[in-house]
Amino acid sequence: MCVGTSKFTRRLFINKKIILPGGAGLVGQNLVARLIARGYSTIIVIDKHGANLEILKDMHPEVLVERADISQKGNWQRHFVGADVVVMLQAQIGGLFYQDFIDNNVSSTSLILDLVKLNNIPSLVHISSSVVESIADDFYTRSKIKQENIVLQSGISCPILRPTIMYGWFDRKHLGWLARLMQKIPIFPIPGNGKFMRQPLYVGDFCDVIISCIENKIPSGIFNISGHQKINYIDMIRIIKKTIGAKTAILKIPYGLFYGLLWVWALFDKNPPFTTQQLQALVAKDEFEVTNWPETFGVSYTPFEKAIEETFNHPVYSKVVLEF
Repeated sequence: MCVGTSKFTRRLFINKKIILPGGAGLVGQNLVARLIARGYSTIIVIDKHGANLEILKDMHPEVLVERADISQKGNWQRHFVGADVVVMLQAQIGGLFYQDFIDNNVSSTSLILDLVKLNNIPSLVHISSSVVESIADDFYTRSKIKQENIVLQSGISCPILRPTIMYGWFDRKHLGWLARLMQKIPIFPIPGNGKFMRQPLYVGDFCDVIISCIENKIPSGIFNISGHQKINYIDMIRIIKKTIGAKTAILKIPYGLFYGLLWVWALFDKNPPFTTQQLQALVAKDEFEVTNWPETFGVSYTPFEKAIEETFNHPVYSKVVLEF
């Protein structure tokens, strides 16, 4: 829950025009829900994923949505005229082709930064990623490093947020996908011994950080927003299994076999939910800085088990599944 803004200050912001490029994904869907709950009324979401835009529109018909590829110039750029806030959410997270990452993480960012300058938009929030400091070397990491450097070199003053892997409502690729898989298969495979330390971040908490950036005078700079709770991958899986009441058996299998199965999967699926590159990132021995972002942004932190309960047992949002 965001706790750092008074009701008076919030009233000054709820009529602001907020643009969310890439807002039909995990963070965007959560952010829209929380902005609307706080009284914001002028929200524009621009995304190229038609199905997920329809899901957003069905849940929040008051939000203006437009389907567009923001890596290419187009009529969508008109929305930036008179905008007060831009939150750059667009991100290619998984996939098999590097050009997709360049288009969606790099080219789109250059276009949006030009629009921010052209229209003298006073507030920009950039969503980077903790992977820019990771030892992993994959398409996502490379493109996010390029993306952040473009923002830093733009001369635009803005907070740059580096979240770790996120989960929560509308999670279609990470823990949400794993939870749905648990409910479909009798045996749930774990690579190796499963003791890969994770620092997952509840997307609800991260959205509160973004809202704090919108409502408060957060200084320009880079902020590492990692989960405060360090937990092994296999323990995460066990907690999810318990929360959703899955009957699947958890089975550890050798890393090499797991890798091979993913490789074969990719031969038949052009957009697999989990790739060999993501597996390599999973087992990389990354440990991200744990900063006191709750105090910095005036928000509270949600413990993992409570957040998992909210994620999978919300009466409405837990039943919404986005497309890949």
